[in-house]
Amino acid sequence: MALRGLLNKLWAWVMAALLVAVAGAYYWRSLQAAGYGEAFVSGNGRIEATEVDVATRQPGRVVDILVNEGSFVQAGDALAHMQTDTLLAQRAEAQALHDQAVNNVQTAQAQVAARESDRTAALALVAQRESELGLARQSLARTEKLVAGGATSRQTLDEHRAAVVGAQAVLEAARAQVAAAQAAVHAAQSQVISSGSAVAAAQATIKRIQADIDDSVLKAPRDGRVQYRIAQPGEVLAAGGKVLNLVDLADVYMTFFLPETVAGRVALGADVRLVLDAAPDYVIPAKVSYVSSVAQFTPKTVETASERQKLMFRVKAQIDPGLLRRHLEQVKTGLPGVAWLKIDADTPWPEALTVNVQ
Repeated sequence: MALRGLLNKLWAWVMAALLVAVAGAYYWRSLQAAGYGEAFVSGNGRIEATEVDVATRQPGRVVDILVNEGSFVQAGDALAHMQTDTLLAQRAEAQALHDQAVNNVQTAQAQVAARESDRTAALALVAQRESELGLARQSLARTEKLVAGGATSRQTLDEHRAAVVGAQAVLEAARAQVAAAQAAVHAAQSQVISSGSAVAAAQATIKRIQADIDDSVLKAPRDGRVQYRIAQPGEVLAAGGKVLNLVDLADVYMTFFLPETVAGRVALGADVRLVLDAAPDYVIPAKVSYVSSVAQFTPKTVETASERQKLMFRVKAQIDPGLLRRHLEQVKTGLPGVAWLKIDADTPWPEALTVNVQ
């Protein structure tokens, strides 16, 4: 029984490998539409476009959505509004803190003026005390001469010496008052700086909240068409919650696949002709904008030339944005079609692949 099960698994693997090989061969043959010769190669693909999600930066409730699916929008158009009640309250609180900080700055500046006035008064007192000390020293000098001549008593000399010592003490006290007044000035100036920093912080908070309020108006990041309404008015979304999905109609392309032997000869910027199944009478011009550097369909082994031919590389043909802008109403993504490339530069395009979309 175990041997039979193993044989069944081996048989299943063989059949799967055969199906992959057959599918790859059929896919490659489907790319080789006959009729234009070996100088041309084709690949099946679909029209695609760059998609952009319009999402909210802050969590909140969707108030309204101003566009419907299929609406054309321009960059900067308002598309939806988020609820801002909480943000408005936060801004009012930040504004009150800002006003309080401004008042604190004015109060601190008034304190600086008062402390500077005190310092000026203290400096004047020091000058007065220095004058008094000088006078006391002069009196002492005269008294010393009189005592030496016997013209006055020593008691008078002692009194004048005591007056000099007292004047020196009073002067030192006045100088201490000047130092204290200077320290008070520095403290008041520091308070002005601190209050100014509080004002700057409050202003920054107001700007941040205002930026959040501005972001509550969801705007179109680029020109395009609304593809889906992902959310509805009244829904509560988390930060980054998607509200709309836009298609950038100026960035439209077709993706198709080519084998390794052909993809290696395709240059970026090479001309491509697109023929859509929905409009087979029109030939749309495009250019190669991307060739994958890694094979998309890779067999298990590539030692032989026949296996390497099964390697398929992704190619993207970009449609001219100017052409797209002139036909925005007709641009639709998801349409299947065929992309034709010319791998021989000297071979002219056949009449059937002549561009007829201006």
